[in-house]
Amino acid sequence: MSRTVALVGLMGAGKSTVGRRLADKLGREFYDSDSEIEKAAGLSITDIFALHGEEDFRRGEQQVLKRLLEQPPHVLATGGGAYLNAETRELMRDNAVTIWLNADLETLWRRVQKRDTRPLLRRPDAKDVLTSLLAEREPIYSQADLVVPSKDGPHINTVNAIYKALQTWTPK
Repeated sequence: MSRTVALVGLMGAGKSTVGRRLADKLGREFYDSDSEIEKAAGLSITDIFALHGEEDFRRGEQQVLKRLLEQPPHVLATGGGAYLNAETRELMRDNAVTIWLNADLETLWRRVQKRDTRPLLRRPDAKDVLTSLLAEREPIYSQADLVVPSKDGPHINTVNAIYKALQTWTPK
């Protein structure tokens, strides 16, 4: 596989955790776009949202993803909203194989409650927000090249499912 493997999906889908393990299995570098954005901005994602708003964050995210997608093939965990941008989706289509880590609402909810660093969920109606985000984003995530379920259990199961799917994937 001579392309970057870009993991997309909602927060809590396991993109960073699975991505690190997949990179090890493939013998590639791993990049987490949120970590790269934080390095570039010198601020946490939460602070970027608070100080500059989501729109500015998304602009910076797109610049960071463009830079990352110009690197030699690697594994890339993207932020939950990155794939929503049509230009970013096109850039990923041209430079990567995209994989939607598809998790159900209850799995996502259990996972996102473990950390309070999710700016979009810092509200009393967080589960309702997550429900809405999932419904709104699923049609876009479904445009990914491959769809792999992300379930509770050992992450190696998801890594192995991605690895197997990559063996038979061919560019469109």
